[in-house]
Amino acid sequence: MNLKKSSFLAAILPLLFGGAAVAQMGMGGMGMANSMRGVWNPVIGSGGLYQLETPQHGSSQMQIAIVGQDTVDGKAGYWLEMGMQSPRGGGTMYSKSFYVVEGGNIQVTRMIIQPPGRQPIEMPVGMGQGGPPGSRATQPQPADISKAGQDLGSESVTVPAGTFTAEHYKTTDGADIWVSPKVSPWGLVKMTSPNSNMTLLKVITDAKDQITGTPQVFNPGQMMNGGGGPPQQ
Repeated sequence: MNLKKSSFLAAILPLLFGGAAVAQMGMGGMGMANSMRGVWNPVIGSGGLYQLETPQHGSSQMQIAIVGQDTVDGKAGYWLEMGMQSPRGGGTMYSKSFYVVEGGNIQVTRMIIQPPGRQPIEMPVGMGQGGPPGSRATQPQPADISKAGQDLGSESVTVPAGTFTAEHYKTTDGADIWVSPKVSPWGLVKMTSPNSNMTLLKVITDAKDQITGTPQVFNPGQMMNGGGGPPQQ
């Protein structure tokens, strides 16, 4: 999973929206959701509720689902939305990313975040990937994990969401990932790695876009001046 984007978000969001609320959201999950791997199979309204465990943020739940299809800058793609609730209350933070597939690779070209009670903000997605401010896309990664992982065969995997016949892949960075075509958008049933674990709690078939309001463009000067995102009207 990509830790650079997670670290970037974790650094700037407390300054923009207040440290306590954002710190409790588990920002590692935000970066993870936008760097997930599996077999890309987007179905509008479909996704999953997951249990996420990381050494930095402990245990939390997050929902990942496809909430729309669109064409941006002449490229067709899907909006993937992730919601993570603070374990101490305070509402749910949402992150919505636009995924484009080209030549078997997938990139995020837009990203919008909305902390609880605040207006949404569009983030420059390349900043968390080592690119210059304003970069228009993340680094491409394979849309199908079978291109970059070792296939260990089909296995029966039981998780809280049920029992699935899943393909087991081993990645070069030590992650084990179980993928089923019955789960959208990545097919992810279960993942274990040195840095995090994910387990499917529930398959979702009726997901709706939860981000409301017109996104504002991220303003670094606002952060430097100590300003916060405006409250939602």
